[in-house]
Amino acid sequence: MSSNSQSIFSPHYFALSIGIILSVMAVGFEGLSVTTIAPSIAGDLNGLDLFGWIFSTYLLAQIIGTLVVGRIIDRQGLAAPFTIALLLFIVGLIAAATAGDMYTMIGSRAMQGLGAGAIMTCVYTAISLSYPDELRAKILGAFGTAYVLPSMLGPYVAGLIADQWSWRFVFWGILPVLIVSALLSLPAFRKLKTEEIQEDNGAASIWMALLLTIGTGIFLVGLSMLPIITGFVLVIIGLVLMVYPLRKLLPKGTLAFRKGMPAILATRGLFFAAYTSTQNFLVLALIDVKGITPSQAGLIVASAALSWCIIAYLQGRWDSADQGRGRHTRIILGVLLLAIGIAFVFWIPVVTVTVAVIGQIIAGIGIGLAHPISGVVAFSQTGEGGVGKTSANLQFADSFTPGVVIGIGGSILVVCQAAGMSLQSGLIVTMGFHLLLIVMSLLASTRITPAPK
Repeated sequence: MSSNSQSIFSPHYFALSIGIILSVMAVGFEGLSVTTIAPSIAGDLNGLDLFGWIFSTYLLAQIIGTLVVGRIIDRQGLAAPFTIALLLFIVGLIAAATAGDMYTMIGSRAMQGLGAGAIMTCVYTAISLSYPDELRAKILGAFGTAYVLPSMLGPYVAGLIADQWSWRFVFWGILPVLIVSALLSLPAFRKLKTEEIQEDNGAASIWMALLLTIGTGIFLVGLSMLPIITGFVLVIIGLVLMVYPLRKLLPKGTLAFRKGMPAILATRGLFFAAYTSTQNFLVLALIDVKGITPSQAGLIVASAALSWCIIAYLQGRWDSADQGRGRHTRIILGVLLLAIGIAFVFWIPVVTVTVAVIGQIIAGIGIGLAHPISGVVAFSQTGEGGVGKTSANLQFADSFTPGVVIGIGGSILVVCQAAGMSLQSGLIVTMGFHLLLIVMSLLASTRITPAPK
């Protein structure tokens, strides 16, 4: 049977596809649920002064998990790293569910971050190795949907569980999903073989990942201290420490939008960061400036998730119909639609419920076009010996860049308010920063060279 006539849920792919989808849903649900229950965690564990580290520790550990496991996969295969990643995530969940103090909780978040980064990298690699090019757009579309659905349901469900029982049950509830995912995925993962490559800089890559993590941590701490002088000093030190490992770990020319793989990763990192950060600050604008209730703001943001899911499903069909010839065009169109969607909510004074919903729907269409296809194009330009590294780079673009950009957005608000500006004005400046990122992503997207047929 040709791959064109197959489905990602045909008997040959069914167990792997369901396992991948469940893995992604578990990681996505846990990450978004913590946003809702974090205040309760900090209150119960008497750790409000350490509140931000619930999120920062996860991000920093995820950097290490993502970058290190990509190199391990290319040398040792997929099954062992995926098993270790699952165990780390599971141990992190159990530690969080039973935490008696804030330091234990922060340690559990570090384990979850290591596991989550490694799991997602393993999943990207499995997609590259298991599915033919014609089906990758479909499985990556389902991948995107599996990650988006928790954004619609996760915060509400987590809040309901915390209100009715305890925030601890949120962590316990994810365990069965991960176990089922492992039972379905591991048999297929054991059969996957990567083409072993010899890297003489394997240890150096691990040290670079650690240096990047340290630099990012200093950078985020500095952002949280702005606008005092110590904050500016730490931001500069963090940036200096971040730039060198970024240049070593990412494909050469990524920061300069070099044609090919570097441009793909730059495009993806910039548009995904702009989209994610816009979602966070739009909710703040709707609640604190426009006076909309949290539940209404959540529904407005969910409209983007809904359009993302629909387009992510349709683009798999479009990719099959044109045999991948329109991939580059769809990425550029997606980034352009993201720019339009963000522009709709850029000028906060004119944002109404209707304007916000329209902007979110357009942004959702844009991300639904650009996100899955950028992954397909990246894998189509990767040799078998480098799928682990490419998978790590894609996951890195999806996690590191948004985390840093959200931190920068928060510091923009703080600095604007310290300068005497209103929250509304600060949000306009923040949204302008997101638009700048999208313009940069659009520029980078024009330098993506289609894979040769």
